[in-house]
Amino acid sequence: MHKVRTTSLKDLLGIRSHISITSKSNPSNGSSIHPSPNTALCSTCAAIDFHAMLAEGVTKENAVPLGPLLDIVQKAKAPTPCAFCRLVDTAFQRSWALDSLPADLHEELRSVTCSLYSEVRGCFTSPLPPLKEHCHRLSVLPSKRPPRISQLSMAARTRLVQDIQLMEEDALLFNRKTDAHGRKVEDVVDIGLLKTWMKRCKDGHEDVCEKVWWRDWKERLPKTVRMVDVKKMRIIPVPDDCRYIALSYVWGGVGSTYQTMQENISRRMRTGGLDVSILPATIVDSIELCKRLGERYLWIDALCIVQDSPDDKAVQIGVMEMIYGGAFVTLFAVGGQDARAGLPGFRPGTREKHQTIEVVKDLHLAVPLPDLKEVLAKSVWGTRGWTYQEVMLSRRRIFFTEQQVYFQCLEDIWAEDVFAEHRGESHAYHPLRFTGVMSFMFRDAPSREMAKLFTSGYQSVVDEYTPRKLTNELDAIDAVSALITTISKAYRLDKTAFRYGMLLRDLDNAMLWSPVDSEALVRRAIPAGSPWPSWSWVGWRGGIQYLDKWSFGGSHPGVSESLVDTWYLVEGGAAKSVDVRRTGPSGFPTQNKRYSHPKGPVDVQKIPRLPEGTLVFRTTVATFEVGELDTLKSDRTAEVQNGLFALMSGGPRVAAAGRIFIPLQIKAGSQPAFTKVELVVLSRCGGETGIYDENIYGKMYSSSFLYVMAVKPTEADSARKVGVVERIGLGIIFEQAWLEANTVEKVVYLA
Repeated sequence: MHKVRTTSLKDLLGIRSHISITSKSNPSNGSSIHPSPNTALCSTCAAIDFHAMLAEGVTKENAVPLGPLLDIVQKAKAPTPCAFCRLVDTAFQRSWALDSLPADLHEELRSVTCSLYSEVRGCFTSPLPPLKEHCHRLSVLPSKRPPRISQLSMAARTRLVQDIQLMEEDALLFNRKTDAHGRKVEDVVDIGLLKTWMKRCKDGHEDVCEKVWWRDWKERLPKTVRMVDVKKMRIIPVPDDCRYIALSYVWGGVGSTYQTMQENISRRMRTGGLDVSILPATIVDSIELCKRLGERYLWIDALCIVQDSPDDKAVQIGVMEMIYGGAFVTLFAVGGQDARAGLPGFRPGTREKHQTIEVVKDLHLAVPLPDLKEVLAKSVWGTRGWTYQEVMLSRRRIFFTEQQVYFQCLEDIWAEDVFAEHRGESHAYHPLRFTGVMSFMFRDAPSREMAKLFTSGYQSVVDEYTPRKLTNELDAIDAVSALITTISKAYRLDKTAFRYGMLLRDLDNAMLWSPVDSEALVRRAIPAGSPWPSWSWVGWRGGIQYLDKWSFGGSHPGVSESLVDTWYLVEGGAAKSVDVRRTGPSGFPTQNKRYSHPKGPVDVQKIPRLPEGTLVFRTTVATFEVGELDTLKSDRTAEVQNGLFALMSGGPRVAAAGRIFIPLQIKAGSQPAFTKVELVVLSRCGGETGIYDENIYGKMYSSSFLYVMAVKPTEADSARKVGVVERIGLGIIFEQAWLEANTVEKVVYLA
């Protein structure tokens, strides 16, 4: 491998004496103006008619050249910086993270040039007026986006478009309303604005945001649920038809003295019994905010659940779907590291100014603050396990972040830095639309056919939840149980539909998970008697994804035919059949020989004593070899822990038969070049060309692949020799290769 010369961004920028800066006097415009009174522009930006661009719009095809990106960055950092180049630099710093890019990426920036266009980005008037009266934004168009920067941006969920918005005070210059224009973010959030957001939602789309289709409108919180009465500062049983606010925040940073325990619950239920002086800042701020919003009741887990009572915890966790789903609004304390952080922007001096406003040719321009999804992705709050279901279940959400405050309901999203509040006009649109938290459920009750797709919602939950961290490993199921309850309610699934966090009703598809590339899966450390099996994602610590590794497009994997007649689950020492929804078979070409799975039930009387949680099923088993894929090996970085390998047939003719996704350590240092793995057939599926040897096995046809799981004996089974195995990876194999292999029928004990 050739050695890559690394160069810092500062070295690449150098000192370019040819850069020309011109000055333009700037009238006093108040404290919102960040630069010095004399606004400077480089010769390139001075030649641009920004007024005309914002008034008339400029298409991408006619974008105005700005020059090389590195020149723009240099002019933004010059002793007398160009005001507009500073805006462009800020936009790229946020979306491309220029100053923190790996050194080997800096060279790729040399060839990136930028241009500027302007397009319509919002209007609330109905019927829609002429386009000239709509809000316009400036957008910077890079000539290319290096692939690795795209990957980093997607991981950080940063916006792909580098926007620059016109501030509200200049909208009238273009005969426009303030709709969708920029708004200055002050040191302290305007509580009146929060009230406006809540009222606009309640008045404008109460039918959407007040009720959800999967919950019976008569359903009420049980009296075992408690609330904080912020008026009388005490904890009380939830009142009838209680309108309340819920809090989602990051625990930690303080001891447990502020929490409700069995010894202080009685005292706290008396008027004034809740001592504010011992509460962490986030909770104190939330109580005060609740009062200022004119609300009386607040639900906070640390105060409303008796923390040292397992029985009380179990009851409260059992109704968590109703608690967050029933709140009028949920406060999300996203700023800071723990419960001491408070609500950023609620009190003076509790948040930094991140808004960059420049005056360019008498126009107040600003780079929009990051989208909500980006802010959440970078926060500590966004890494915690319990907070995921809290945000997913909440119908109205107020996010206090270090950037600004955001409001999102099931219908819309608003923020401090953009005038996005409208009154429900049918044609209203603005730049924040679709930038918030995505839902895991249909907004409206789905049709009968669409309702069959509930597995996709479950898979999305697992994808988003598993990368998050838990302080207590035993919370792995509880911290997502409310979402499982929601899915069960929505699709009328009984209590047997889920076990060990897995969707047993659609087990064929639920089995198709894989670890994310960058995380080494480690079995969860759980006490004896709490068996979390290897076939369930909950048995492992680390990010899990339902991703079709063997086809293009990055979709969820899908089964075209079930190939296990009956699944059995060992519970209470006995193997009991599982109610699994079967798929297929569909019509297949008759000219091909097809795999026929073993038929008939397993004689459970002959099953040996097996660990709790063991899956028992009849299938066929074969041994294949694992080979390196040179094209993928060269692309792996040091962070990669799991990889895609070739499945190779053994015997007289070695040929590529499929693909398998397994931990790299299984292949590490293996001699000879191949490692043998035992595979068991799970189901039938489709696939792509190029993953097996067509010269040996023939052309691909409809549903011509089999999902297979790689397994190995468990450590505990090494002494008993019962044949208990555990999961190590998931693969796909061409059907004809399996038919030619030395397969045997077997009853698998998968622990």
